[in-house]
Amino acid sequence: MTVDEIRLLIANDRIDKFYNRRAWRRKSKQILKRDNNECQIHKRRGGYARARNVHHIKELKDFPELAYDDENLEAVCIRCHNELHPEKLERFRKKEKEFTNEERW
Repeated sequence: MTVDEIRLLIANDRIDKFYNRRAWRRKSKQILKRDNNECQIHKRRGGYARARNVHHIKELKDFPELAYDDENLEAVCIRCHNELHPEKLERFRKKEKEFTNEERW
């Protein structure tokens, strides 16, 4: 996938197509293997957590040319990835209904 194709996906809010491609899945497995399936953030802090995600250090939407660059990718656990991208969790949060206090007798 070319940089222009990635930019087009970003512009059309269809970046999921990038992450579902075989090339990304292959690269993701390669990075997880390189990092021994260890969360690199936990490792830098002296801890351990099993990594399940691969994170773009420089965000894909800002630097599509680094999409497959090994130096821009690191293995992270789900918790750390969610902390790095809290905006992605917004779509899963239930919107609270506005409270109304209507008395009905």
